[in-house]
Amino acid sequence: MEIASTAIRKPLLTIRASKGFAALNLPEVWRFRELFGGLAYRDVKLRYRQTALGVIWVILQPLLAAGIFSFVFGKVAKLSSDGPWPYFVFSYAGLLAWNAFSSTLTKASGCLVGNANLVSKVYFPRLILPLSIVPSSLIDFGVAMVLMVGLMVKWHVFPGIVPMLLLPVWLCLLMVLALGVGLYAAALMVSYRDVQFILPVVVQMLLYGSPIAYSLSDVPAALQKYCLFNPLSELLAAFRWSLLGTKLPDPIWLAYSIVVTVLAFVWGAMTFKRMERRFADVI
Repeated sequence: MEIASTAIRKPLLTIRASKGFAALNLPEVWRFRELFGGLAYRDVKLRYRQTALGVIWVILQPLLAAGIFSFVFGKVAKLSSDGPWPYFVFSYAGLLAWNAFSSTLTKASGCLVGNANLVSKVYFPRLILPLSIVPSSLIDFGVAMVLMVGLMVKWHVFPGIVPMLLLPVWLCLLMVLALGVGLYAAALMVSYRDVQFILPVVVQMLLYGSPIAYSLSDVPAALQKYCLFNPLSELLAAFRWSLLGTKLPDPIWLAYSIVVTVLAFVWGAMTFKRMERRFADVI
């Protein structure tokens, strides 16, 4: 007796990589929030472990740089501080914003290579690594901001309620811009280690190419429009406006900087996620 058997056909399941914003998979990132907290705590702990001065370094770095800038640009070049305060206060305010941007960019770009063993052995959303450096950058900013508040009290600087309330907005935009560029640089650095040598040069060029140690009004009128294409220019000007009450940035150019910031973050995040599948094999 022959028993006829019929094959049971199951529907074919095809797995494809997500595209667009779905590829970021933010719900999965949220599920790994405990890992995010652990990595953020480790980053803060390693930063100050075995240092004699600890968090004082966070104040010393912009303090010394502001002193040098005030001598070179204030005393030697005789540039204006855009107000009744000393050039030192003007420089320190710009360096507060710059350090938040540059430290976030530098740490985000090297997060994958710096955690190569973790990336190659354990699965987790790789986006957590660059995001986990944000708390340490915010802590550094908060510590350095304490001195800025003291300087504002000493020189009776009060820009107004609205500008001060908008200060976190400018800080957030600066860090979003840094993360966007950092995500792209981190993805490239996995395959091309040259990025870790090129990036410090680019950051150094941005330091002097952005109105940090000087005001945009000190730039010749023929060159100002080229400086404004740098999205950092108006974000830094807005940051100073919120702290010192300097000239309000041009709304059109400020809107341009905000749009470029958002696009840079989306572009960096999408590039990071598109290249993520190769990280463990290449790193």
